[in-house]
Amino acid sequence: MSARIGLFGGTFDPVHNGHISIARSFLQSDLIDELWILLTPHPPHKSGEFQTAYELRFKMLKKVFSGEKKVFIKTIENELPKPSYSVQTIRYLKEHHSDNTYFYCMGEDSLVQFHTWKYYEEILEECKLLVAQRPGESHEEVAENILKRAHFIDHTPLDVSSSEIRENVANGVSIIDQVPKEVIKVIEKEQLYS
Repeated sequence: MSARIGLFGGTFDPVHNGHISIARSFLQSDLIDELWILLTPHPPHKSGEFQTAYELRFKMLKKVFSGEKKVFIKTIENELPKPSYSVQTIRYLKEHHSDNTYFYCMGEDSLVQFHTWKYYEEILEECKLLVAQRPGESHEEVAENILKRAHFIDHTPLDVSSSEIRENVANGVSIIDQVPKEVIKVIEKEQLYS
C-alpha cells in the first residue's frame, strides 16, 4: 500500500525538544502519512568531529518517539555503503519501497544551505522537499530550481541545538528544558558529553 513518507535525517547527538517539535510540525502538515527518522552514522560534512556511539543515539531516539504512532526510526544509513549521502538513501528507499512518495524534510535554515549539499540536484530529481518555516528566515537567495520542489509548512522553531546541549552538559549547566527526561537518563547513565 502506498504512503507519503517524510524523511528526516540527522545525527541527533542528542535528540532534543527542537527535533520533537519539528517532527510534529511535519506530521501536522497533512502532506505526509508517516515520518521516517534516518539516523546518520557518520555524516560526510562532519567528518573529524567526535560522535556518540550510533547505538546510544538510536536508543535515545527510540525512547523519545516510542509514543508517536506515525514516527519510525530507521537505521538504513548504517547499513548502506559509507559515506552516507542522502541521495543514496532516497534511491535505496525508492528501489525497495517503490509504492511510496517521498518528501525530504528539513528546517528553513537547512534549505538556505541546500545548494552546498553533495548531489543536491539529484535529491531534487528523486523527491520533493518539505520545509519547516522559521519566522524571519528569508529564502530570497534560494535558487528557483530548489524552491520549485519545496513545500513550506508552518512551524515555530525552538531555540535549542545539540551542540549547545553537549556544551551545557560539559559545563554542568541544566538541560532539563532542552531535552526529554528519557534523554537525560541516558546521558547520565552513559556519562555522555561530560
